[in-house]
Formats: sequence, C-alpha cells, structure tokens
Amino acid sequence: MTDSPRIGAASGPARKQRLEFDMDLLVGYILLIGVLLSLALVLAALIWKWILTRTVDFDYQLSGMNFIQLLTSELRLAATGALRPRLLLTLGILMLMLTPFLRVLVSMAYFLVGLRNWKYTLFTAFVLVTLIYSLCLR
Repeated sequence: MTDSPRIGAASGPARKQRLEFDMDLLVGYILLIGVLLSLALVLAALIWKWILTRTVDFDYQLSGMNFIQLLTSELRLAATGALRPRLLLTLGILMLMLTPFLRVLVSMAYFLVGLRNWKYTLFTAFVLVTLIYSLCLR
C-alpha cells in the first residue's frame, strides 16, 4: 500500500477555501431564512388582523422596552392563552432583530473553531458583546 493522500481529501489552502465557501453559504442562508421568516410572521399577523377587524392597525407601542422586556411580555401573554395577531407581529420583529445576532454568533464560532484565528475571533466577540448590550438597552 502506498501512503498517497485520498482523492478528494482537502488539506491546507484547499481546505481553508472550502471552509470559507461553506461559511459564506451558511451566513447567506442565515440572513435569508431570518428575513424571510420575519416577513412571513409579519404578513401572517397583518392578514390575521385584517380578517378579524378589517383593519391593519396595531394598538401598541414598542418605545420604552428593550428586547428582553418585549420578549418576556409577549411570552407571558402567550402562556396565558392570549394568542392574537400582535404576538405574530412581535415575533416577526424579534426574529428580524435576532438575525444579525445569530450571524455574528456563527461567524465568531467559525473564526474560533474553523480557522483558529484569534484576531478575528476577538473582533467578532466585540461585535457580539455590542449587539448583546444593544438588545438590553431601552
């Protein structure tokens, strides 16, 4: 037997290029799915509201609430059985807010585990901490 490398086995720059391509594809899918899911939830809320009231006016404001407060208040209402179009609308907004957060989280994991690039991992961690902080602001 010879010790020749397997056909199709990627190593070195070829493996790195394949990982980069896979990461670009993954990030693209995360952004696409996040935005489309958010759009579907908002459209479902608008259609549901239209069927119930023949109007698409929602009677609540998001000002003065941060992400955590909004999420807990809506989950509390959902747990009491108060399912209504507002819940779908809020879930759509929350999904849209979480999409870039998830993208940065996946990128940080990729830089840390896939590439073992500490510099990019630290930069991405800083962006992640900033996003987390912004979600907790009013």
